[in-house]
Amino acid sequence: MNVHGHEVRGVGVDGETRCAHYGTDRDVVALKFGCCETYYPCFRCHAETTDHDAEPWPLERRDEPAVLCGACGAELAAQEYMGVDSCPECGTRFNPACVDHYHLYFEGVEETPDRR
Repeated sequence: MNVHGHEVRGVGVDGETRCAHYGTDRDVVALKFGCCETYYPCFRCHAETTDHDAEPWPLERRDEPAVLCGACGAELAAQEYMGVDSCPECGTRFNPACVDHYHLYFEGVEETPDRR
């Protein structure tokens, strides 16, 4: 799926990066994985559509674009995304539960207890 000029791979991806696994109004980010430098809406999409293990975005590259806002197409650095609850460009709110999975997306983040 092409979202704001960026390829986003996954299962059932819509025009704002929602997928078959996460589809609420706030599920509007895609994240790059360090292993393939490709945007996916979630870790489940990566697991279902690739032939390799997921590797989180490298710690030493936290200042590089690694998160795509599906609402407006802004690319955010990992450190920028982890410090906000909405897109700094368009103001669209992000899903606060995504913090539970930061350890899967960003190297150097410790796992937190799942709130579900």
